[in-house]
Amino acid sequence: MASSGWIERIRGRIGARSAELKLALRVTIAGTLAYSVTKILDLPQGYWAVITAVVVMQASVGGSLKAAVERFSGTLTGAIYGGLVAAFVPHSSPLNLGFAMVVALFPLALLAAVKPAFRVAPITSLIMLLPPTGQAIGPLASAFDRVLEITLGNIVGVVVSVFILPARAHTLMTDAAAKVVSLNAELFSVFIEELTAGPQGRSALQKLHPQIRSALKKAEAAAEEATRERKSHLTEAPDPEPLIRTLYRVRHDLVMIGRAASTPLPAPVRDRLGHSLIALHETTRALLLDLAQALQHRKAPPDPYAFQEALNAFSGEAEAFRSEALMRELPGKTFGQVFALGFAFEQFRLDLSDLLLRTEDLTLERARRPAES
Repeated sequence: MASSGWIERIRGRIGARSAELKLALRVTIAGTLAYSVTKILDLPQGYWAVITAVVVMQASVGGSLKAAVERFSGTLTGAIYGGLVAAFVPHSSPLNLGFAMVVALFPLALLAAVKPAFRVAPITSLIMLLPPTGQAIGPLASAFDRVLEITLGNIVGVVVSVFILPARAHTLMTDAAAKVVSLNAELFSVFIEELTAGPQGRSALQKLHPQIRSALKKAEAAAEEATRERKSHLTEAPDPEPLIRTLYRVRHDLVMIGRAASTPLPAPVRDRLGHSLIALHETTRALLLDLAQALQHRKAPPDPYAFQEALNAFSGEAEAFRSEALMRELPGKTFGQVFALGFAFEQFRLDLSDLLLRTEDLTLERARRPAES
């Protein structure tokens, strides 16, 4: 019994890190395959192909394509320019070598500062001046070998990324989006608690906001890689940008709700709106959690009917309450708070409806291409 429980715990931890394990396996295969190819071709500096294959291997195919393109463009630029500097600028003495390094580094360092995709170019240019191999076979031949080996490493890395346990950036994006939505459900609960019970969720907010920002950045980065996969015709998944834009709009709506919920509602307001507010909380939280599951598993989005009805009920109660004489006896700040809540909830309704449509687009795409993941 004890051993079976131990095995189950190991399986659970492995399952929780399946994406990381797949990436580690792809990196290992890419490096080993690149090494084998360099030995077959008898390349003089084959280790560069191995290093490149490992460097370009990213969490998704789109990320690997980006890394491969940047690695190749930077290496090609650095090798050509560094080779020319090594060929035509004397660098036999320490003083001459120092001058040649300045000539080789400054223009490419400036290029890399302006365009980060070329950040490997200064390194490659510098290597062209320093290694004994480049001096033994000549700078231009060394530059050719360097570009050939980097190209080989790029090809191996991308091929392994595409065919060995491929992780599509689109899947990474929807997983990150699901994380954002589930965290939004927690955030909404904290806001309602602050409205009804006071500012007791400050510590929770301090944890939730950084987590949401981190998940949004991860989703946005994966969306950029997914766009690259679409442009490379590696997938026919929908354009990821609408989903990311909608996630940010929903985030903005929740910020507005949070501002309106920064102070508890006065007792007369809670007595009148408390029931509809609790119902709205329950239906909203359930909808967001179900939506997170739909995004993660690319299923049909949940039905928002209960949420719509609860929001309509709250809006009706709030409007009636604002019209009553009791409201005129309360401070103007309270009137503004109830109005701000109603406005923020309506904006939230619109953007949440859009998010449901974006999730439905993912489902339709999966139905058209069941093999796409």
